[in-house]
Amino acid sequence: QVQLVESGGGLVQPGGSLRLSCAASRTIFSLYTMGWYRQAPGNQREWVASITRIGITNYADSVKGRFTISRDNARNTVDLQMNSLKPEDTAVYYCNLVPWAQAYWGQGTQVTVSS
Repeated sequence: QVQLVESGGGLVQPGGSLRLSCAASRTIFSLYTMGWYRQAPGNQREWVASITRIGITNYADSVKGRFTISRDNARNTVDLQMNSLKPEDTAVYYCNLVPWAQAYWGQGTQVTVSS
């Protein structure tokens, strides 16, 4: 069974940066489009960014120009560089396939943007 493990979250001030990383337990990244999602308290989980097998990226309007998704198929990792963070970016962040697969949801990593 494949596991996706997210890391890199934390507490950051508005305007700050964080880099999230997602690692897979075995090689699946090279086959699928991968994405980052987030869920804020009281909200539904939403898609944030995605990257295809060949590196074509796409972003939600709310993060475009501030977040950058990247992948390393050899290392089985997908990263999300988050700059110019805003309080509304506060959420638990998850990685998964695009479209997502229920079996692959991990624990996520908490990102809190607050002064």
